[in-house]
Amino acid sequence: MTETRSIGVVYDSGYGHTAAQARAVGEGAGSVPDIDVALYFAEEVATDPHQLDHCDALIFGTPTYMGSGSAVFKAFMEASAKIWLAQGWKGKLAAGFTNSSGHSGDKLSTLTQLWLFAMQHGMVWVGLGLLDGNGRSTGSDSALNRLGAYAGAMAQSNSDQGLEGMQDSDLRTAAALGERVAHHVVSWRGGGQ
Repeated sequence: MTETRSIGVVYDSGYGHTAAQARAVGEGAGSVPDIDVALYFAEEVATDPHQLDHCDALIFGTPTYMGSGSAVFKAFMEASAKIWLAQGWKGKLAAGFTNSSGHSGDKLSTLTQLWLFAMQHGMVWVGLGLLDGNGRSTGSDSALNRLGAYAGAMAQSNSDQGLEGMQDSDLRTAAALGERVAHHVVSWRGGGQ
């Protein structure tokens, strides 16, 4: 009998774009057999971050505002301080995703912030694992990883549109991140080591 593993997707979303990414990450992770996925809104889980302790991996997502994650997501990060002090999430896998209206939008700064948060917790970061999909003459906006991220999944959504302003390729890239993390979770036995 195969052991079921658990992935928590912890996210904030101001206008619904990052929530769409979170759902795509969850769908990608859930496509792998023996993986249970749950989505957690950062503001709600900040009241008791210990509810994530059972997860084998945590995938963090936040919109990029003014070059970093949202204040709501930062509040969740700060609420995990006692877990950090006890190194309660040490050895878990981690990954991240973000969205902004600009093609760059300083999203790498946000992914770096999420990576550093995971490193402080003693977690092991899983990057996107996809080549730049739009960096050659044969590339296009419909390609996976069209924004050329490596640290995590990036998405761009037009500030004057709702979900219809999101690129399908960005959501497929988010799903690919979720699937990649899930595959690593199946074989990962890091625990608190």
